[in-house]
Amino acid sequence: MKMLSIAEELKRNSYPGRGIVLGRSADGKKAVAAYFIMGRSENSRNRIFVEDGNGIRTQAFDPAKLSDPSLIIYAPVRVLGNKTIVTNGDQTDTIYEGMDKQLTFEQSLRCREFEPDAPNYTPRISGIMHMENGAFNYAMSILKSSDGDPSSCCRYTFAYENPVAGEGHFIHTYMHDGDPLPSFEGEPKRIAVLDDIDEFTELIWDSLDAENKVSLFVRYIDLAAQETNSRIVNKN
Repeated sequence: MKMLSIAEELKRNSYPGRGIVLGRSADGKKAVAAYFIMGRSENSRNRIFVEDGNGIRTQAFDPAKLSDPSLIIYAPVRVLGNKTIVTNGDQTDTIYEGMDKQLTFEQSLRCREFEPDAPNYTPRISGIMHMENGAFNYAMSILKSSDGDPSSCCRYTFAYENPVAGEGHFIHTYMHDGDPLPSFEGEPKRIAVLDDIDEFTELIWDSLDAENKVSLFVRYIDLAAQETNSRIVNKN
Protein backbone atom coordinates (compact mmCIF):
# COMPACT_ATOMS: atom_id res chain seq x y z
CA MET A 1 0.00 0.00 0.00
CA LYS A 2 1.32 3.43 -0.95
CA MET A 3 2.40 5.72 1.88
CA LEU A 4 0.13 8.77 1.91
CA SER A 5 0.38 12.25 3.40
CA ILE A 6 -2.41 12.83 5.88
CA ALA A 7 -2.20 16.52 5.04
CA GLU A 8 -2.98 15.84 1.39
CA GLU A 9 -5.73 13.35 2.27
CA LEU A 10 -7.46 15.94 4.46
CA LYS A 11 -6.96 18.93 2.20
CA ARG A 12 -8.67 17.20 -0.73
CA ASN A 13 -11.67 16.16 1.39
CA SER A 14 -13.88 18.87 2.86
CA TYR A 15 -15.80 16.40 5.03
CA PRO A 16 -14.13 13.15 6.12
CA GLY A 17 -16.33 13.39 9.24
CA ARG A 18 -14.59 11.87 12.25
CA GLY A 19 -11.16 10.31 11.93
CA ILE A 20 -8.74 8.10 13.85
CA VAL A 21 -4.99 7.81 13.31
CA LEU A 22 -2.92 5.13 15.08
CA GLY A 23 0.76 4.54 14.44
CA ARG A 24 4.38 4.79 15.54
CA SER A 25 6.61 7.84 15.56
CA ALA A 26 9.47 8.05 13.05
CA ASP A 27 12.08 7.44 15.78
CA GLY A 28 10.23 4.25 16.73
CA LYS A 29 10.01 5.24 20.38
CA LYS A 30 6.41 6.39 20.72
CA ALA A 31 2.92 5.05 20.09
CA VAL A 32 0.79 7.72 18.43
CA ALA A 33 -2.97 8.29 18.42
CA ALA A 34 -5.03 11.11 16.95
CA TYR A 35 -8.76 11.70 16.80
CA PHE A 36 -10.66 14.57 15.19
CA ILE A 37 -14.31 15.53 14.85
CA MET A 38 -16.03 17.73 12.28
CA GLY A 39 -19.56 19.07 11.97
CA ARG A 40 -22.01 20.51 9.47
CA SER A 41 -24.91 21.32 11.81
CA GLU A 42 -24.96 23.83 14.66
CA ASN A 43 -25.45 20.95 17.13
CA SER A 44 -22.38 19.08 15.84
CA ARG A 45 -20.22 22.19 15.78
CA ASN A 46 -21.21 23.16 19.33
CA ARG A 47 -18.59 20.88 20.92
CA ILE A 48 -15.17 20.86 22.49
CA PHE A 49 -12.81 18.17 23.79
CA VAL A 50 -11.98 18.26 27.51
CA GLU A 51 -9.71 16.07 29.61
CA ASP A 52 -11.45 13.32 31.57
CA GLY A 53 -9.07 11.40 33.84
CA ASN A 54 -6.48 9.81 31.54
CA GLY A 55 -8.83 10.14 28.53
CA ILE A 56 -11.07 12.80 27.02
CA ARG A 57 -14.77 13.47 26.50
CA THR A 58 -16.84 15.76 24.32
CA GLN A 59 -18.73 18.60 25.92
CA ALA A 60 -21.15 21.26 24.65
CA PHE A 61 -19.36 24.56 24.10
CA ASP A 62 -22.65 26.40 24.72
CA PRO A 63 -25.00 24.16 26.76
CA ALA A 64 -27.98 26.35 25.83
CA LYS A 65 -27.54 25.39 22.16
CA LEU A 66 -27.28 21.63 22.74
CA SER A 67 -30.35 20.18 21.00
CA ASP A 68 -29.57 16.44 20.89
CA PRO A 69 -26.70 14.93 22.92
CA SER A 70 -27.33 11.30 21.89
CA LEU A 71 -24.63 10.88 19.23
CA ILE A 72 -22.31 13.81 19.95
CA ILE A 73 -21.59 13.62 23.70
CA TYR A 74 -19.34 10.68 24.58
CA ALA A 75 -15.83 9.70 25.70
CA PRO A 76 -13.68 9.26 22.56
CA VAL A 77 -10.59 8.14 24.50
CA ARG A 78 -10.30 5.86 27.55
CA VAL A 79 -7.37 3.93 29.00
CA LEU A 80 -7.64 0.39 30.38
CA GLY A 81 -4.32 -0.67 31.91
CA ASN A 82 -1.82 -0.81 29.03
CA LYS A 83 -4.53 -0.32 26.39
CA THR A 84 -5.66 2.98 24.89
CA ILE A 85 -9.10 2.96 23.26
CA VAL A 86 -10.11 5.58 20.66
CA THR A 87 -13.53 5.68 18.99
CA ASN A 88 -16.08 8.00 17.40
CA GLY A 89 -18.91 7.20 19.81
CA ASP A 90 -20.10 5.63 23.02
CA GLN A 91 -18.70 2.29 21.86
CA THR A 92 -15.56 3.44 23.70
CA ASP A 93 -17.38 2.35 26.85
CA THR A 94 -18.54 -0.89 25.20
CA ILE A 95 -14.94 -1.82 24.33
CA TYR A 96 -13.65 -0.78 27.76
CA GLU A 97 -16.26 -2.85 29.60
CA GLY A 98 -15.88 -5.85 27.28
CA MET A 99 -12.11 -5.99 27.46
CA ASP A 100 -12.26 -5.50 31.22
CA LYS A 101 -14.24 -8.79 31.21
CA GLN A 102 -11.54 -10.50 29.09
CA LEU A 103 -13.34 -10.18 25.75
CA THR A 104 -11.27 -9.28 22.70
CA PHE A 105 -11.54 -5.95 20.91
CA GLU A 106 -13.56 -7.57 18.13
CA GLN A 107 -15.79 -9.55 20.50
CA SER A 108 -16.56 -6.42 22.52
CA LEU A 109 -17.99 -4.73 19.42
CA ARG A 110 -20.25 -7.63 18.41
CA CYS A 111 -23.17 -6.05 20.27
CA ARG A 112 -22.82 -2.74 18.38
CA GLU A 113 -23.42 -1.58 14.81
CA PHE A 114 -23.44 1.68 12.82
CA GLU A 115 -25.15 4.77 14.21
CA PRO A 116 -28.96 5.06 13.83
CA ASP A 117 -28.76 8.41 12.03
CA ALA A 118 -30.72 7.66 8.83
CA PRO A 119 -30.08 8.21 5.98
CA ASN A 120 -26.32 8.43 6.69
CA TYR A 121 -25.99 5.43 9.02
CA THR A 122 -22.63 6.78 10.13
CA PRO A 123 -20.03 4.03 10.59
CA ARG A 124 -18.67 3.37 14.05
CA ILE A 125 -14.90 3.54 13.79
CA SER A 126 -12.74 2.30 16.68
CA GLY A 127 -9.10 1.74 17.48
CA ILE A 128 -7.05 0.19 20.26
CA MET A 129 -3.35 0.41 21.07
CA HIS A 130 -1.72 -2.23 23.27
CA MET A 131 1.70 -1.61 24.83
CA GLU A 132 3.59 -4.12 26.97
CA ASN A 133 7.29 -4.40 27.87
CA GLY A 134 8.27 -2.09 25.02
CA ALA A 135 6.24 -4.06 22.45
CA PHE A 136 3.41 -2.33 20.61
CA ASN A 137 0.50 -3.30 18.39
CA TYR A 138 -2.80 -1.78 17.40
CA ALA A 139 -6.07 -2.64 15.71
CA MET A 140 -8.82 -0.66 13.98
CA SER A 141 -12.46 -1.50 13.35
CA ILE A 142 -15.30 -0.16 11.25
CA LEU A 143 -18.96 -1.17 11.59
CA LYS A 144 -20.94 0.08 8.60
CA SER A 145 -24.21 -0.48 6.77
CA SER A 146 -24.18 -2.44 3.53
CA ASP A 147 -24.29 0.40 0.98
CA GLY A 148 -26.79 2.31 3.11
CA ASP A 149 -29.02 -0.70 3.84
CA PRO A 150 -29.71 -0.59 7.61
CA SER A 151 -30.81 -4.25 7.67
CA SER A 152 -27.20 -5.39 7.11
CA CYS A 153 -24.13 -4.54 9.21
CA CYS A 154 -20.66 -5.14 7.76
CA ARG A 155 -17.88 -5.62 10.34
CA TYR A 156 -14.20 -5.17 9.51
CA THR A 157 -11.20 -5.39 11.83
CA PHE A 158 -7.61 -4.60 10.83
CA ALA A 159 -4.72 -5.60 13.12
CA TYR A 160 -1.13 -4.30 12.96
CA GLU A 161 1.61 -6.11 14.90
CA ASN A 162 4.94 -4.45 15.62
CA PRO A 163 4.09 -1.38 13.51
CA VAL A 164 6.90 0.15 11.46
CA ALA A 165 8.51 3.37 12.69
CA GLY A 166 7.17 6.45 10.94
CA GLU A 167 4.00 4.74 9.77
CA GLY A 168 0.40 4.82 10.86
CA HIS A 169 -3.09 4.07 9.61
CA PHE A 170 -5.94 6.48 9.12
CA ILE A 171 -9.65 5.62 9.05
CA HIS A 172 -12.55 8.07 8.86
CA THR A 173 -16.32 7.91 8.70
CA TYR A 174 -17.14 9.39 5.27
CA MET A 175 -15.57 9.14 1.84
CA HIS A 176 -16.47 12.80 1.19
CA ASP A 177 -19.27 15.31 1.67
CA GLY A 178 -22.66 14.37 0.27
CA ASP A 179 -26.33 13.83 1.04
CA PRO A 180 -26.54 11.18 2.27
CA LEU A 181 -22.93 10.99 3.40
CA PRO A 182 -21.11 8.04 1.77
CA SER A 183 -19.45 5.68 4.28
CA PHE A 184 -15.70 5.05 4.28
CA GLU A 185 -14.62 2.22 1.97
CA GLY A 186 -11.61 -0.09 1.96
CA GLU A 187 -8.89 -0.67 4.54
CA PRO A 188 -7.34 2.10 6.67
CA LYS A 189 -4.99 4.37 4.74
CA ARG A 190 -1.24 4.03 5.34
CA ILE A 191 0.10 7.45 6.33
CA ALA A 192 3.37 8.96 7.53
CA VAL A 193 3.70 9.78 11.25
CA LEU A 194 6.04 12.47 12.57
CA ASP A 195 8.32 12.44 15.62
CA ASP A 196 7.18 15.75 17.09
CA ILE A 197 3.71 15.89 18.67
CA ASP A 198 3.29 19.61 18.12
CA GLU A 199 4.30 19.37 14.48
CA PHE A 200 1.94 16.44 13.88
CA THR A 201 -0.92 18.19 15.71
CA GLU A 202 -0.43 21.35 13.66
CA LEU A 203 -0.20 19.35 10.42
CA ILE A 204 -3.55 17.64 11.02
CA TRP A 205 -5.39 20.68 12.37
CA ASP A 206 -4.24 23.02 9.59
CA SER A 207 -5.21 20.45 6.94
CA LEU A 208 -8.81 20.01 8.14
CA ASP A 209 -11.47 22.07 6.38
CA ALA A 210 -11.62 25.42 8.18
CA GLU A 211 -15.42 25.64 8.17
CA ASN A 212 -16.18 22.06 9.23
CA LYS A 213 -13.43 21.21 11.74
CA VAL A 214 -14.41 21.15 15.41
CA SER A 215 -11.81 19.49 17.67
CA LEU A 216 -8.59 17.46 17.58
CA PHE A 217 -6.84 15.24 20.14
CA VAL A 218 -3.29 13.89 19.72
CA ARG A 219 -1.39 11.64 22.13
CA TYR A 220 2.19 10.32 22.05
CA ILE A 221 3.11 7.53 24.49
CA ASP A 222 6.77 6.73 25.19
CA LEU A 223 6.99 2.95 24.79
CA ALA A 224 9.90 2.56 27.22
CA ALA A 225 8.88 4.94 29.99
CA GLN A 226 5.10 4.79 29.37
CA GLU A 227 5.04 8.57 29.66
CA THR A 228 2.08 10.25 27.98
CA ASN A 229 2.08 13.56 26.12
CA SER A 230 -1.23 14.93 24.79
CA ARG A 231 -2.61 17.90 22.91
CA ILE A 232 -6.19 19.17 22.54
CA VAL A 233 -7.19 21.76 19.93
CA ASN A 234 -10.71 23.18 19.88
CA LYS A 235 -12.12 25.56 17.28
CA ASN A 236 -14.46 27.08 19.87
